[in-house]
Amino acid sequence: MADVKKVVLAYSGGLDTSVILKWLQDRYGCEVVTFTADIGQGEELAPARAKAEALGVKEIFIEDLRETFVRDYVFPMLRANAVYEGEYLLGTSIARPLIARRLVEIAEATGADAIAHGATGKGNDQVRFELTAYALKPDIRIIAPWREWDLNAREKLLAYAERHGIAVEHKRRGGSPYSMDANLLHISYEGGVLEDPWVEPEPDMWRWTTAPEAAPDEPRYLEIGFERGDPVSLDGERLSPAALLEKLNRIAGAHGVGRADIVENRYVGIKSRGCYETPGGTVLLKARRAVESLTLDREVAHLKDEVMPRYAQLVYYGYWFSPEREALQALIDASRDQVEGVVRVKLYKGSVTVVGRRSEKSLFDARVASFEDDAGAYDQKDAEGFIKLNALRLRTLAARRR
Repeated sequence: MADVKKVVLAYSGGLDTSVILKWLQDRYGCEVVTFTADIGQGEELAPARAKAEALGVKEIFIEDLRETFVRDYVFPMLRANAVYEGEYLLGTSIARPLIARRLVEIAEATGADAIAHGATGKGNDQVRFELTAYALKPDIRIIAPWREWDLNAREKLLAYAERHGIAVEHKRRGGSPYSMDANLLHISYEGGVLEDPWVEPEPDMWRWTTAPEAAPDEPRYLEIGFERGDPVSLDGERLSPAALLEKLNRIAGAHGVGRADIVENRYVGIKSRGCYETPGGTVLLKARRAVESLTLDREVAHLKDEVMPRYAQLVYYGYWFSPEREALQALIDASRDQVEGVVRVKLYKGSVTVVGRRSEKSLFDARVASFEDDAGAYDQKDAEGFIKLNALRLRTLAARRR
């Protein structure tokens, strides 16, 4: 890396990347280009620009990628009903390929020699950033300061920032802030007291959701419309992907929906504890499956459920731009035209319940499903042969065991 003259840094303006910016200048003597993506983290981005300018950065990229993020990354993932290890809705994971892609594109546009990121050597994000970068530009050079420097604790980072006059937001009394990541899909919390999986999160840690016990006593009903597999409307109002998710976050969050406290298996082999708030995503996942329950053929729905864990794992590990994820996406999207309709959900004190669903493409036949007279729509005598044929192998095994 001795010949690195210009580096594009994924820059949030927070503690880690602010320290990295200064460290890159000192360690490599190189010019640093900063890239800050607005993917709905809900923070004013002007301070990031001001910090970068204060450290002498000449090329500063701040881009509004909210619609791109939801339309091209979150919604395709939701079509797969993807959940990692049964609980995690992949909020951080799905943002990394978009950020890494833009890092590579900006590096090419500015003639930079390398890209840099603030992911630690213990986490998943280093893998996600770098797998994406290598998939898009095989000869890209990558600088990962956490794998090089000796600032291997947040207290050391805070001390470094203080020495160099770098401001740190959300500094907690007597200690370091949580490691947080936010975008339009979720906000996550790691570190601090959360490193003990027995300790309950502090009530004031949560930012997006009302505590369920303090949520409104009256439930909130919502109707979510789907077209070609994606949500397009809320209570009859058509909204862009980002606007819909943002509005749903506010409504569901106010009713305490979307909190998760998880111990998960990182790709690098470490178990970690994280807390997440994913209010809108939690509602959309529930609603989308409700539409599918009406409109998808049984075996197609079951096939989707079989491949979902694999798809979720690929997203979590960082293989968004891999041929296997793209192949699974093609399989999943083959049925998206059938996933259309409206779902009514009830939000109440941390829960989301489907209470109604309808679709013009419904496969639900009330005559066949009815416990009343079906007017000849279904001959119950046919079930006898069906059962006997399916029992044949079981009866053969039972006879042999005797």
